[in-house]
Amino acid sequence: MEEFSALLGGMQVALSPTNLLLMFAGVFLGVLMGVLPGLGGANGIAILLPLTFSMNPVSAIIMLSCIYWGSLFGGAITSILFNIPGCSYSVATTFDGYPMAKRGMAGEALTTSFTASFIGAFFAVVLITFLAPLIAKYALRFGPPEFFAIMLLTFASFMSMGKEAPIKVISSMMIGFALACVGIDVVTGALRLTFGSMELMRGFAFLIAVIGMFGLGEILVSMEDGLKFQGVAAKIDPRVVLKTWKMLGKHWANFLRSMVLGACLGIAPAGATPASFMGYGIAKKFSKNGDKFGTGEMDGLIGPETANNAAGTAALLPMLTLGIPGSPTAAVLLGGLMIWGLQPGPLLFKEQPDFVWGLIASMYLGNLAALIVCLTTVPLFAAILRVPFTIIAPIILAACSIGAFTVSSAMGDVWYMLVFGIVGYVLKKLKYPLAPLVLALVLGNSAENAFRQAMLMSNGSVSIFYANGIVSTIMSLAIFMFFLPMLTWGYDKLKSGRGPSSTAAADV
Repeated sequence: MEEFSALLGGMQVALSPTNLLLMFAGVFLGVLMGVLPGLGGANGIAILLPLTFSMNPVSAIIMLSCIYWGSLFGGAITSILFNIPGCSYSVATTFDGYPMAKRGMAGEALTTSFTASFIGAFFAVVLITFLAPLIAKYALRFGPPEFFAIMLLTFASFMSMGKEAPIKVISSMMIGFALACVGIDVVTGALRLTFGSMELMRGFAFLIAVIGMFGLGEILVSMEDGLKFQGVAAKIDPRVVLKTWKMLGKHWANFLRSMVLGACLGIAPAGATPASFMGYGIAKKFSKNGDKFGTGEMDGLIGPETANNAAGTAALLPMLTLGIPGSPTAAVLLGGLMIWGLQPGPLLFKEQPDFVWGLIASMYLGNLAALIVCLTTVPLFAAILRVPFTIIAPIILAACSIGAFTVSSAMGDVWYMLVFGIVGYVLKKLKYPLAPLVLALVLGNSAENAFRQAMLMSNGSVSIFYANGIVSTIMSLAIFMFFLPMLTWGYDKLKSGRGPSSTAAADV
């Protein structure tokens, strides 16, 4: 009952005229970021974050979270109409979405996608509403060892959840840790990795690195690809929407499986991209028409769209309750909260209840706003895609430069942004993941401080990380997740080695 009363109070905050206006503006900008290939939620929030510095934290986070909802919805538009994934988590949407559009069912495909996105995100927001306060209350008992163990588990989870080679994940994370160390050590006052430069004493602003690697880096890759937009025209009218909604009731089991799967992977954290592919695979396995997937099956659209939105939204749960981002976008939002002087974690629910519940209420309203905006503005965003990318790219680059300069009003930050953009471009070309780098950059100092405090508490003994059931369980799970790729690799080698030997034995 406490959750309902707190949520009603949050609704009063979110429903103020200013916040409602920012909500729809954020959704519109988010859909635009999702529609433009190569951008997406993390990039859009990183680019537009400086615009919110003059707002109060509640209004700012409401706008930024609505940019996120909009981007989760918008990525499906390019996937369905143009067969171009707007974001990585929209790749699976192209498998059956574009064939549906080619068959003259673009309106039905878009309505299905937007409805699935709404249902997946709504389920995750309900989980956040009821689980977040419980986790936050429990986490108030956590000390430095527990927080370090949780951060270690978060870092280790990227080893087994991603599709990249473990060595590349570790290398990317090490770069992030190194960048987080630049500047003055807050404990000893020593200079670290400054190389005698006065400019480097203040370290690298988190936002500069994110704008460069996500915004500029993605644009450089897209420019190299020479994107050309040619797709199917689409218009959604009320009759198509109602007709599609009647059909979707038959697919309730697919919705249920996909939203539970997505929410679990979002909290894990595994991310929206693995969730979308797993959602598609499970939908194909349980569908009566699994052999027809790829030709325009509705189940093939429901699975990935429900799962990726549930995962993307559920990733905010560990960020709010523990200060551990479950996705790159959540990491960017975490950095924004820190810029505004707010520390996500269990104390946030106790010290800033209006902020927390205003944000959770805005999740419900922003999700609904995203559904309305997408259903009514598809022709507009489809028309934007016909603008030459040679015109769109310079506009985005200018926005990145302005955003970087706004952080500290220093031209040096613009040059740093350019350097980070080139680094991000190189890492992408070499197939190195950026998400572990961003996570290490955001949480590197916090993890270091928690480890130092734990060592001071135990007089330098690492046995403190196995001092009680909670921390020992988390640490053991983190170690297991870290070595899981090696165990999997060894098992695969052993299994492949058995094949030839067993065959030879059979021949003998």
